[in-house]
Amino acid sequence: MKAFLASHQSHIHGVLSCFDRMLFRGYLPITSGWSMAQFLNGLDLAPAALKPFFLDNAQRVKQHAEQMAQSQGRPFEFLRTRTRMEEAARKMAQKDGIEQGLICIFSAVEACRSFTLRPMRDKTFVQSARRQCLYLYYYFMDREFGLIHVKVQTWFPLQIQVYLNGHDWLARKLTQHGVGFTQLDNVFLRVGDMARAQRFADRFANLGWPKILNRYAKLVLPQLHDILRGCEHYWACAQSEYATDVMFHSQRHLSELYPRLLSHGTLCFGAQEVMNFLGRKLTGGFQGEVVSDLSSLVCRRTGGSRIKHRVKQNWLKMYDKAGLVLRVETVINNPREFRVRKQVLRHGQAQTEWVQMRKGVAYLFRYREVCLAANTRYLDALATVDDPTPAKRALDRISTPKKDPAGRTCAGFNPIAKADTQLFQSIMSGEHCLRGFNNQDIRQRLAHSAHLRHCPANRQSAKVTRTLRRLRAHGLIAKIPRARRWRVTSYGRHVMATAIYLREHHFPNAYIHTNA
Repeated sequence: MKAFLASHQSHIHGVLSCFDRMLFRGYLPITSGWSMAQFLNGLDLAPAALKPFFLDNAQRVKQHAEQMAQSQGRPFEFLRTRTRMEEAARKMAQKDGIEQGLICIFSAVEACRSFTLRPMRDKTFVQSARRQCLYLYYYFMDREFGLIHVKVQTWFPLQIQVYLNGHDWLARKLTQHGVGFTQLDNVFLRVGDMARAQRFADRFANLGWPKILNRYAKLVLPQLHDILRGCEHYWACAQSEYATDVMFHSQRHLSELYPRLLSHGTLCFGAQEVMNFLGRKLTGGFQGEVVSDLSSLVCRRTGGSRIKHRVKQNWLKMYDKAGLVLRVETVINNPREFRVRKQVLRHGQAQTEWVQMRKGVAYLFRYREVCLAANTRYLDALATVDDPTPAKRALDRISTPKKDPAGRTCAGFNPIAKADTQLFQSIMSGEHCLRGFNNQDIRQRLAHSAHLRHCPANRQSAKVTRTLRRLRAHGLIAKIPRARRWRVTSYGRHVMATAIYLREHHFPNAYIHTNA
């Protein structure tokens, strides 16, 4: 992100990249119906005793929670309506001065994945099923990670979920080593030693996660001490957020820059650019959606807007925090869209290949590499924003006559003229992103515009050909090799999107403001 930092270095305090919200899920080796049946066979239970066995163990998980809350003098509450549990737990911890240990336990009935018993030919089969059961939410104040919650499903297969925040972990690490900082919620506004803080943040992915998470699993599941002794959860990363925070010296600088960044991201980052940010290419074989949206943040602390680029189940977003920090964040829900280099067995021989990334916590190092690269590419793409020199050069370039490869002079474009902006809109239509466009595509788009309205049908193709030659001479489009089709260049996308924005938004706003 050197380009972005160089453009705004006089206004930036520092940059810090760190894991943010992390959601881990643990699965016991009894998740499938077959493995659960094997487990029950090992207990030598009669068919009539299976249902009481499930009910008794569900009640046992609940009683264990009630006893823990009672022994530590903490509340155990059943929630009948939607409640912001994390916010309630934070207020409770602050009110009671809890710095370590159990804060509270909430319970609620939710949908779950469990098992059902199917009698068939004098035998009972165990089959996976969707049902509702009681969930328990343990809230702890951890000495290393701060506020965390452990969500437990009371019915078999006893799935468990652990939530924590990487910024809270880093704050405790900085305090432990005497590094000064200013923190608001889950964002650092100032850090005394940025280089040292970044070194600490980089260690987060390499912590002993199975040991850390298993400790909490054994704390909330009594079955792990008897009937499930020796069983350990397989820990997967259900959701990972990795944030790159650019800290500004003052709110004024960010407040002036941020609207321009949002506008640039909305108008200039198409499907191809978003895929490139995530380290992928947009090809004809891509199956899925690439969606960008700009929306207002309904925040309990501060208002604002954010832009979000979603590719299937993963996304990249940008928003401001506390008016002082520009945050670019990559969220991974489905790691299979990315690759990791690992040793695999092929035809009986071990070899190193790039394979699909998995959800296991062992791959957190690769999560960090992928997300940091995406955040860096995004910030670098925003480097031209708020620097007038490239914009002025681009304006001069597009409005000045050029010569094509054959030496013929091609007139310049007027960025705010209606005819030229209609042409730009037809060229940049989203339907051309995958395969490009040809002469016929543009004729259809411009059929009712000033370009072709008064042109005889037998001359429209030649006129569009001359227009394409003119666009090519100015570097706005390029020929697709071995095809009679064209594509928009990166420069062309940038310039044409700016021209459209200038006519549709900036000029009307400036005109109204001037008249006022």
